[in-house]
Amino acid sequence: MAQQAITALDTALAALLAREIDAGAQLDGCTQLTAGASQETWCVSYRDAAGDTLRLALRRAQPTAGQAAAVGGISLATEARLLQLAAAAGVPCPAVRYVLQPGDGLGDGFLMQWLQGETLGKRIVQSPQLAQVRPRLARECGRVLAQVHAIDWRAARLDDHLPVVDPATLVDETFAVYRELDAPQPMIDYCWRWLREHLPRRSRTALVHGDFRNGNLMVNEHGIVAVLDWELAHIGDPVRDLGWLCVNSWRFGNAALPVGGFGAIDELLDGYNEAAGTDVSADELAFWQVFGSFWWAAVTLQMAQGWRSGETPSLERPVIGRRSSEAQMDCVNLLIPGDYPLPEADRALDTGTQLPMPAELIEGVAAFLKEELAPDLDPHRQFLARVGANSLRIAQRELLYGAELARAEHEQLRQLLDASGDLDALRRELSARLRDDLPLDTPGLADHLRQTVAGRLFVDQPRYWALRRD
Repeated sequence: MAQQAITALDTALAALLAREIDAGAQLDGCTQLTAGASQETWCVSYRDAAGDTLRLALRRAQPTAGQAAAVGGISLATEARLLQLAAAAGVPCPAVRYVLQPGDGLGDGFLMQWLQGETLGKRIVQSPQLAQVRPRLARECGRVLAQVHAIDWRAARLDDHLPVVDPATLVDETFAVYRELDAPQPMIDYCWRWLREHLPRRSRTALVHGDFRNGNLMVNEHGIVAVLDWELAHIGDPVRDLGWLCVNSWRFGNAALPVGGFGAIDELLDGYNEAAGTDVSADELAFWQVFGSFWWAAVTLQMAQGWRSGETPSLERPVIGRRSSEAQMDCVNLLIPGDYPLPEADRALDTGTQLPMPAELIEGVAAFLKEELAPDLDPHRQFLARVGANSLRIAQRELLYGAELARAEHEQLRQLLDASGDLDALRRELSARLRDDLPLDTPGLADHLRQTVAGRLFVDQPRYWALRRD
């Protein structure tokens, strides 16, 4: 079945290239680079009439996606239009070569220019080849975002194709997504309350990229080559883009430099304010940093639910769902920082009389996937093998530490709420009180949330850089 799908893709692409790109084009091959919830990105290699090898990038909806809309609710045709508008405004981005039509047999999507550069956030933060450009990136990000936000969305009638949302609506819509999941996470409820009580006093309106961050930028030794992945674009407060770029999730371990792990907030704001002629402050940015982590905490849970329901089958989705605790811990450090206990990190795997114990069995399979199987696979399957190993090790830590952490959380909830019931019932009770009128400065509340979220993160991703190990 997979081979048939690849053959059909090759056939359709070969015909399209010869018809729309170059009459003499001969397809050499196509390689899938990424696969999101509803979109795929492919590298398309072909030879032109002169025999030269060229490449294009294909961005298209997954064949299993139920509709043409992307994750952010916009069509790929709209995303292609945004890239065209951005290029005309001087924003670095790939040129759109062709927007797919129904008769092409490739679904919804578009072909765009193939550009060279680094897109992996961790490498952008750490690569020696980018050492000279990193100190300039924060200011350059500010200038590029000013260009994005200056695009005349009214003249382009983008409000006919993009969501239009004010800050309060954005906060409440995100919270509604979380509530629909019926998976109580009291820290998310706490953040919603905080955000509602600290909404921006002034709000601008502009075209917002929606996912401008380290990981969606292509960078080389000269600077930003391209701004990618526009599927979350909307009309709203442009400061959201600035805050999202500073969220801890996108610093890739370099927490000391809040702008993407490569720069300071003052540098970002200086570049933005100078280019945009505005006076955005660090205080305005802080609200959107909290919102960004709040949004990511809810969306990762939504992704996991999509996997559980079978809507988006993927090995990666359930692991992404476990990343909610990372974003919640970022909210803890922003809103209620302080100390918290953690379990012993070096607990032996062979505790018990049964040979081998469940945690040992899991370790054997995880090590095989990551260390023996992955190196012999193609890059995409290497990634999946490592995701599989990571998933197993989360389950392993749940076996080793989950019961202990649950007992501590249960006792804390009983004392905080002065109530009885099982753990799930008490979590629901705390969420319900936070949604109602429980004061955010209730004695013991911050300590409980901080300890609970830290414990969950210790199981989900103990190496995440928001988790302190004093």
